[in-house]
Amino acid sequence: MAESADLNALCEDVFSKRPLILVSNRGPVEHQMSDDGSLVARRGSGSVVTAFSQIAQRFEFTWVASAMGEGDRLVSDNCNGRHVQSPIPEHQINLKYVVTPRRVYHKYYNILCNPLLWFLQHYMWNPPYNPNVDSTVHDAWKTGYIPVNQAFANAVAEEAKALSQNHEQAPIVIGHDYHLYLMPEFVRQAVPNAVIQHFVHIPWPTPQYWHMIPDYIIRRICESLCATDLLGFQTLRDVRCFLDTVEEFVPKVTVDRNNHTVTKDGHTTSVKVYPISINVEEVKRIANSPRALDYESKLAAATGELTIVRIDRAEPNKNVIRGFRAYDLLLNRYPEFKNRVKFLAFLVPSRTHIRQYQRYMDEIQQVIQQINNNHSTPTWQPIVPFVENNYTQAIAGMKVYDALLVNTIVEGMNLVAKEGPVVNRRNGVLILSQSSGVYRQLADGSVSVSPTDVEGTMEALHQAITMSAEDRKNRAEWLYKSVCREDINHWLKQQMDDISGLL
Repeated sequence: MAESADLNALCEDVFSKRPLILVSNRGPVEHQMSDDGSLVARRGSGSVVTAFSQIAQRFEFTWVASAMGEGDRLVSDNCNGRHVQSPIPEHQINLKYVVTPRRVYHKYYNILCNPLLWFLQHYMWNPPYNPNVDSTVHDAWKTGYIPVNQAFANAVAEEAKALSQNHEQAPIVIGHDYHLYLMPEFVRQAVPNAVIQHFVHIPWPTPQYWHMIPDYIIRRICESLCATDLLGFQTLRDVRCFLDTVEEFVPKVTVDRNNHTVTKDGHTTSVKVYPISINVEEVKRIANSPRALDYESKLAAATGELTIVRIDRAEPNKNVIRGFRAYDLLLNRYPEFKNRVKFLAFLVPSRTHIRQYQRYMDEIQQVIQQINNNHSTPTWQPIVPFVENNYTQAIAGMKVYDALLVNTIVEGMNLVAKEGPVVNRRNGVLILSQSSGVYRQLADGSVSVSPTDVEGTMEALHQAITMSAEDRKNRAEWLYKSVCREDINHWLKQQMDDISGLL
């Protein structure tokens, strides 16, 4: 609570000097058309919305985001492109929607952002076979990614101009993630005196991996990110890879590896580590809500004497199939655990319009069916899948695990690994991939695995479910304290401290 008060005082000071414009592809409110033709506003989802919820309740600022559907487009049309007050009661947010032609947005999002950048930054390609950067990709960069980023920057510039009527200083502009890599350059051109920060939520790969896309694309991305004042990443590894990438692709820059800065054309960018976290009190509140308690009661019938849980979007980097293979191996190697151990898998379908994701979800279903067919008895099913987007149910699942499996291949952070230890009631053991962004923080309280080591993951599962009560308790307490110490307020305060130092 002390850090929360410190954060509020710091924000009060910062925002009294400069207004805030927050920018992300997906915004804090989504308007949907109801059956009677009226508009219904729903709170947006995603880590950025969750992260800034506390600030949104206490301070007025503008949030620029894409119009995600017809409802958002209609709201934007009705206010002639100006910002509109968020209809969510606890919000003090002015919403400004960026409306782009559907075909342009399709190129930006479905050709450039996800199949190209997201896969590249998660090392998800199979280089002998993909990607194949053809004319479609070059066109999507030029007529999709660039114009959408320019449209975002134009919206920021319009808002900055409107804010200048009541504020002497140019705004603080905080952008988020791989969707908006070119926005900082465009904003710097339009609002030279803005304080610009950008936070990258996903991993930043090595220069060698970036070479798999055309040099002019990554050079432009790096040059734009060097227009920021502060550039944030999840891990020190990401910071180092970014500095290497800038040095590799951008001419006439000075990279200071001791201070983690990049200087280009007289402008210096500080490259920082800000590991994102969770709102501990909010997660606890959800875990103890009547709905979560109802789900917990219903899940009791699905749990075993020992219960393994995993909670993931069904994306290739989550490494779901190897986790199931390791469990299959456990049942074969240690048959005494048959009828005793259950594996509850909470899987959220993700980006189902992308072929690779559809195929991966199909493979997951096949593996589940295969393992259940091989090991089930009339009274016991080894894997119980829950394939739906139901966060409250997943939180309920976190409360009942004896082992939580997070064997991701590579990702920026992993918030499930932080949420689980906060709500779990069984002194459950966290099994954590060494390549996850959260590993550096939580390694000492978890059982480590290499993501591709199926044998090692099987042994980690065995270690977790046979661990002594004292060891389980000590690890669980360590994890709980670590997550509470570096919660979402800590993440926000780090950034606001650094922004304050620039004012």
